[in-house]
Amino acid sequence: MPIIGLSRWPVWRRWFGGRAERAAAKFLRRKGYRVLARNVVLPPGELDIVALDDRTIVFAEVRSTEGPDIERPVLSVDATKQRKLTDLALAYLQRHRLLGHNARFDILAVSWPANRRQPTVVHYPDAFPAVGRFQMFS
Repeated sequence: MPIIGLSRWPVWRRWFGGRAERAAAKFLRRKGYRVLARNVVLPPGELDIVALDDRTIVFAEVRSTEGPDIERPVLSVDATKQRKLTDLALAYLQRHRLLGHNARFDILAVSWPANRRQPTVVHYPDAFPAVGRFQMFS
């Protein structure tokens, strides 16, 4: 049985996810993005990375895997997850009084097999539109 900490996720999974998020943030910085925040906790849940690409606020969802199949983690951002991310982004924009700014959703897929020192990061900019009643500006 996995050891459970303060989260519902086992310690190893939280460690692996955090490692992938750090790699994704580094990847975005190298592309010229300014990372504004990581692991933003709001009432609806958590945003992995909030960044700035020129004048567009980017809400980046990081999906990671140990395997070489980079597509499987991306496909896990289904309609339910997209709605939740939209709600989170809207809450973030409201909290920071940024509702009039351009925003988009990116997905970063991080494949980090056990025998590799560095991950493979695949970036999907503008991966999906805002969904739900209160869609954001684009």
